[in-house]
Amino acid sequence: MIKKNFFRSLKLFLPYLAAYPKELIAAIVLGIASGITSVLMTYYIGVAVDQMVNQGAVDFERLFQILQLFIGIFLVTVVSQYFIQRLGNTVAFDSVAKLREETFAHLNRLPLSYYDQSSKGDIVSRFTNDMDTISTAISAVFNQVFSGMTVVLVALVFMLFLSPLLTLVVLAATPVIFLLTYIVARTSQQYFTSQQQLVGSISGFITEMVGNQKIVKAFQREEQNQVNFEALNQELYVRGQKAQFASAITNPASRFVDHLAYLTVGLVGGLLALKTNSDVTIGIISSFTIYSSQFTKPFIELSGITIQIQTAVAGLDRSFELLKEPIEQADDPAARVLSKAEGKVVFDQVAFSYQKDQPLIEDFNLTVEQGETIAIIGKTGAGKSTLVNLLLRFYEVDQGKITIDGTDIRQLTRDSLRQQFGMVLQETWLLDTSLRANLRYGRKSATDEEIYAALKDAYMYDFVMRLPDKLDTLVGEAGIKLSDGQRQLLTIARTMISRPAMLILDEATSSVDTLTEQKIQQAFLTMMKDHTSFVIAHRLSTIQNADQILVLDHGRIVEIGRHHELLQKYGYYTKLYQAQFSQS
Repeated sequence: MIKKNFFRSLKLFLPYLAAYPKELIAAIVLGIASGITSVLMTYYIGVAVDQMVNQGAVDFERLFQILQLFIGIFLVTVVSQYFIQRLGNTVAFDSVAKLREETFAHLNRLPLSYYDQSSKGDIVSRFTNDMDTISTAISAVFNQVFSGMTVVLVALVFMLFLSPLLTLVVLAATPVIFLLTYIVARTSQQYFTSQQQLVGSISGFITEMVGNQKIVKAFQREEQNQVNFEALNQELYVRGQKAQFASAITNPASRFVDHLAYLTVGLVGGLLALKTNSDVTIGIISSFTIYSSQFTKPFIELSGITIQIQTAVAGLDRSFELLKEPIEQADDPAARVLSKAEGKVVFDQVAFSYQKDQPLIEDFNLTVEQGETIAIIGKTGAGKSTLVNLLLRFYEVDQGKITIDGTDIRQLTRDSLRQQFGMVLQETWLLDTSLRANLRYGRKSATDEEIYAALKDAYMYDFVMRLPDKLDTLVGEAGIKLSDGQRQLLTIARTMISRPAMLILDEATSSVDTLTEQKIQQAFLTMMKDHTSFVIAHRLSTIQNADQILVLDHGRIVEIGRHHELLQKYGYYTKLYQAQFSQS
């Protein structure tokens, strides 16, 4: 809380807190009430003690009045602190919920390149672990700051009124506590920042390993993964231990200084009380010993939650770091909405590279007529998926242009452009919800009749009809388990239902058996009729009927033509074909 990044993060987070003015005002009022009553209780404890100084000279009537007043003050204190806690929790969790909401909205606007370069687990960690530490710290500080500030100010006034000399004794301890907190916080903040970063790394590692257990077990990597995890975990232990140790010594050190002040107040107060001409009474000493504790208590409590505060600051830094990531470039103000594409696509002298010093695609030219099916093959890294990324404007071309029906796609809004394409990818993705909701993902207005028709074309109708709840059947962790092939068939049906103007098929039948693949090809042919389609494939049996087959190598077209034309060239395509069918 001392370092500059604390104030920077707090400044960035203040607008989220300022969204709750009523709660903040109520907390301030209640904090003032709680602080004043806490100090008054201490004052009347001293007054009560002075009513019992001499044997046989106890003023019971006055004690009874003080007791009644004390009960009333105590109730006000308890009620005030209760509502401060309620308000603190409300502001803390609601403000962080707003931050989480804005962060998620920002994620939706980030370019695909951010996700390609970031760990999924680390992103998830920012939403869960980091956000939780922020809300917890805010709640803890909120519950203490308003009443604590009031206690400090009011207690200072009462102490000066009762004894300026004893007040100086108490005040002497405060700078020491501040100095201790500053030194420790300055030293340990770097450990908390690195600790949160490492938590994100571990989250990413676990997410990756849990999601790919089949591969882990197939390659017998359990032991190595355990070694890798233990290395990360040990590093987190070391960093966390340093951070926790550095912050943990703040509170006991502050309490040690406070107790020295407490003892000094008792000693000096006792000496003053022994003087015959002194105004210091036993009751005043009693009040002062409590005041010395009350005055320094807010500072000590803040030092006691230093760990929470510093962890929250690290979480805020990581959250705002994500919010500072540049969003996807805005559409041109003059960009128009593409309502229905006819399907002519032209790549005109396109150049692109993911890294400026490593060109991938250079001077790429291709014309795809309306309704044509274009198959794209090539070695891994040849640029097949990159063409699709450029076509959908997941990445922008460095040079040249891509047009659809004669219009540069940069002059079209991204949403309307991407709505023209239906995609079936090699990696299937289904939501943990009902089959109906999954199949309607691309077109919410689809009727059950349309869904059943698509399921028939995708050869999943019989399977769905055998399910007890049919389209209402849940899939995912809470529902039925599907094979990879069944999941892919459902994604094919989902694409059919969305009725896209153009299609992109990226190894869309890689998880189905040969017999089912043949049936799916017939369904695809029906779906692709009069629709411009781009098919990325390794199995040549799926692309032999394509209007054009592109053979890519390092982002360049090395061969282009129909199936029989390419076979006659005895080039890369012929070698690939012979390798796949030589044993058939």
